[in-house]
Amino acid sequence: MADIRGSYDGLFTAVPTALAAQLDGGDLGGSVAVFVDGEPVVDVWGGFADAAREVPWQRDTIANVWSVTKTMTALCALVLADRDELELDAPVARYWPEFAAAGKEAVLVRHLLSHTAGLPDWDGPVAEIYDWPAATARLAAQAPQWEPGTAAGYHSLTQGFLVGEVVRRITGRSPGEFFADEIAGPLGADFHMGLPAGHDHRVAPTVPPPSRDEDYVAGSAAGDTARAAPASATAPTAIRLRDGNSVAWRRAQIPAASGFGNARSIALVQSAMACGGSVRGVRLLSRAGCDRAWEEQFSGEDRVLGMPISWGLGYGRFGGTYGWGGWGGSTVMIEPEGRTVVAYVTNQMREPAKDTRGLDILMAAYDGLKGLQADV
Repeated sequence: MADIRGSYDGLFTAVPTALAAQLDGGDLGGSVAVFVDGEPVVDVWGGFADAAREVPWQRDTIANVWSVTKTMTALCALVLADRDELELDAPVARYWPEFAAAGKEAVLVRHLLSHTAGLPDWDGPVAEIYDWPAATARLAAQAPQWEPGTAAGYHSLTQGFLVGEVVRRITGRSPGEFFADEIAGPLGADFHMGLPAGHDHRVAPTVPPPSRDEDYVAGSAAGDTARAAPASATAPTAIRLRDGNSVAWRRAQIPAASGFGNARSIALVQSAMACGGSVRGVRLLSRAGCDRAWEEQFSGEDRVLGMPISWGLGYGRFGGTYGWGGWGGSTVMIEPEGRTVVAYVTNQMREPAKDTRGLDILMAAYDGLKGLQADV
């Protein structure tokens, strides 16, 4: 069995066992954390941080978690809404006047958070996503693909720029700076949007699925699910794995897809949502502010993902839980009733249609939670 390091409560032995099984099955490396009431009952890691299997995954190893980053950007917006600095029912153009171009006057802030704004595709060059003014100017000039609020289509790459620019217009700080100052910093969470060079030695680069190389792409822009673009739309720009492993990607703020962290840091941050807005004595927002994330904004077939989904404000809703996953397998799930967060981070991609690792980790964690609840 793979060597799993870290600590865990005896009720949760299924979690490190599940991670070991994935590593024994060929995965490279990863970390898992389960937080209850803002404290870890599981904090484990194992495997390797490099494709050559020469560098062991360490306690402070971090990786690109792709679309799990969206949950961090959503939290920034929810914090501002809770402070009455952001009105979710306001037109985006109230904060970002240039955005009103091309028929977007009626796009509301909540439409950005719920993937219903009609701007799902990044159609510019890859190089432009590293240039914040250019990226946001491109999106401000675009026309929506549908009447905003009437349909959903996963904004895989664009959501971060859209929500992030609203954050920037209100605060005068980039979303990565706001997140660092107002969320990660106060919590002591090792999660970054716009990674400083001093952390490069800790990064576990993403490795493609077996038989793939670094030109591997998934169907949608930041890579979650394949789909066909509408006949009237330009095909979205493909983001390759090599783009995500580049230094330019690490340094840029791409708040839908370029967050770097580990399971511990993700679980710590999102414990604020699981615990009514306060974790470890730090209050980020009110309970009512947390509950906003849970409010259903759309339920039905997502035009991009091609499957039924319920969207909240920045999070997908799944029964009694909410959260999201990223290209490559990293996952976070929040259960407010149990004040629990489960997070999984990996540097090993699998083909999306065959990837059940996040679900396997969640199921293992719920085994432990049942035992924990029985002891109460």
